[in-house]
Amino acid sequence: MPARSDQHEKFGWVFDNSYARLPQSLFSPVSPTRVERPQLAIFNEGLARELGLNSAELASHEGAMIFSGNMVPEGAWPLAQAYAGHQFGHFTNLGDGRAVLLGEMVTADGNRHDLQLKGSGPTPYSRRGDGRAALGPMLREYIIGEAMHGLGIPTTRSLAVTTTGEEIVRDQILPGAVLTRVAASHIRVGTFEYAAAIGDHEALSVLTYYTAERHYPELLSADNLALALFEAVMKRQAELMARWMCVGFVHGVMNTDNMALSGETIDYGPCAFVDTYDPAAVFSSIDRHGRYAFGNQPNIAQWNLARLVEALLPLMDPVRERAIAQAEEALEKFPALYQASYDSRLRSKLGLLDVEDGDRELTEGLLLAMKSAGADFTATFVKLTRFVERGYSDPNELLVNEEWDKRWLTRLQRLNYPASQVVEVMRKANPVVIPRNHRVEEALSAAVAGDFSIMHRLLDALRSPHTDAEHTLPYQQGAPKSAAPYRTYCGT
Repeated sequence: MPARSDQHEKFGWVFDNSYARLPQSLFSPVSPTRVERPQLAIFNEGLARELGLNSAELASHEGAMIFSGNMVPEGAWPLAQAYAGHQFGHFTNLGDGRAVLLGEMVTADGNRHDLQLKGSGPTPYSRRGDGRAALGPMLREYIIGEAMHGLGIPTTRSLAVTTTGEEIVRDQILPGAVLTRVAASHIRVGTFEYAAAIGDHEALSVLTYYTAERHYPELLSADNLALALFEAVMKRQAELMARWMCVGFVHGVMNTDNMALSGETIDYGPCAFVDTYDPAAVFSSIDRHGRYAFGNQPNIAQWNLARLVEALLPLMDPVRERAIAQAEEALEKFPALYQASYDSRLRSKLGLLDVEDGDRELTEGLLLAMKSAGADFTATFVKLTRFVERGYSDPNELLVNEEWDKRWLTRLQRLNYPASQVVEVMRKANPVVIPRNHRVEEALSAAVAGDFSIMHRLLDALRSPHTDAEHTLPYQQGAPKSAAPYRTYCGT
């Protein structure tokens, strides 16, 4: 346990950096680049409280100095992590090109949380980039991270966004900013790919033990730690994909360097949420062939996991053929793990509290009908929830189509549960508010122009996404029919 300092008394944190004690091939020490005029644009007081931090001290000029990189916290050991990644299927060496890991905050319960600055200047891995970030994309990451947290989906979150008083050049001149990201860790599939690619067997072995100790301590006594770690990561990723798919989330850039072994959603770049249900939905301007389309995300997750298990092969068995056989047997379990989690969540969205043989046919029939009709994904499930809440007051009300409605109502009648319990399950499974793309853009445009009031109102609604209340009602509407097709862009 790291020693407490004066800054613990002032800010509430205890800093350490266990990652800096790993083999040096996995990182490079680097200091954030100072900025001209740091100023807090937004500070996450709720997250600060959860972490046991002193909001009053951090929501200050001194906090802006820390969150911009101008002041390094006592006990921090800044570094940039090395990793590789398959980007749109092509392998490349990467690393933190515009991010610095200050260290790990150790909370009162002993848990570690990475504190990373994103947009904090060049590093040895910048690949001729400027290492900076623009305000708009950093605020997008803040919004979507809070939305995912509100939806109960494992996610990295943002503690602050700080403007730099500087301009950065992309396809236009933009205001600069630094995001302070909090994560269970920033260990990625690409981290393991990197250790394997440089042939550093010691680093790969140490990284495997470190990852298990930090995120899966119950595995440390396993006979085959590498295989056990892979299977545990695979299970979390299967559950994460099911959660994404059941709220209509499209990550947009599921490269292997954007898959965290903790099971958290990480890197909100060209992400979006579907309005009308369409498995082929693509929003990212750089995904020209639909590799990371909405409906393809579970397949890509399995593809990424295959890259992870390839990296782990030398640790699984000294005989490569045996290691490959173990890896293939493990990886083949992913579709069933994902389908089981997905089916369970879809049943909850339809109020099916028990299991019958025809349930998958019922849920698939609904999704096909929604696609055919161009129905709003979120609104459709809210409509079904409210129908049950009203006590099936009008059995002739058209919900989806006559055939599907009849099958669903017949199925509900066979449930041996009180209606109040069915309603409770459906409410928890079906948010009335998601970060609608047009609302996110509205908030970002205003915030970049200096008006954060719209963003704060949106965040208030996103923190209670299952609640019908005055502050959430404006955010329950879908995109206007006049809205143009939505496109998102990479922040770099």
